[in-house]
Amino acid sequence: MFVIGLTGGIGSGKSAVGAGFARRDITVVDADQVARDVVAPGQPLLQDLVQLTGPEILNDRGALDRGALRQRLFADPCLRHAVEGLLHPAIGQAMGQQLAIAQGPYAILMVPLLIETGGERMVDRVLVVDCPESMQLERLVARDAMSQEGAAAMLAAQATRQQRLAKADDVIENTGSLELLDRMVAALHSCYSRMATDKELRQIRTVMPRDLDQWA
Repeated sequence: MFVIGLTGGIGSGKSAVGAGFARRDITVVDADQVARDVVAPGQPLLQDLVQLTGPEILNDRGALDRGALRQRLFADPCLRHAVEGLLHPAIGQAMGQQLAIAQGPYAILMVPLLIETGGERMVDRVLVVDCPESMQLERLVARDAMSQEGAAAMLAAQATRQQRLAKADDVIENTGSLELLDRMVAALHSCYSRMATDKELRQIRTVMPRDLDQWA
């Protein structure tokens, strides 16, 4: 299976891009959803996580309070590394199982921290959704009702734009309309469908919308 790693900074629009591929009947394995599934109530990994971080990460129904966990991890880098060491192997295994049964010419593996975790080793190609950091901040504040300081702290905890772009085989510059975004996804769908059977095309690097007409 030809696998595309989809990533981008928080607020970049990668979820909208993933949804665009899904509408075209492409399997999209969402690392965030997998991460929720492996620590769902009743899963043994949830109890391991509680033992590591404390019971305050659970809500009154016994489910993981992701906001409480996120606050603890941002405040304690050592704890964050320990939690990553616990969760990442299980998440990676579950994602691999979903990719193994994917149908179609290619599959999308959507991982927000693909670059930070070295996840590019799991994929054949890296697609980065990019936009200026000022736009990411605006989207975070509007979407999640966050303060400017909180949004900036979340950006600082991720790879920089430069680090992501340095690993990118393809880039979507998501600074326009949703209509333009969908046209870029359509072009990349055509591109990846061809690359799945023609390995020589995989030498090409695309930046959308600049290369939109090449694959439309």
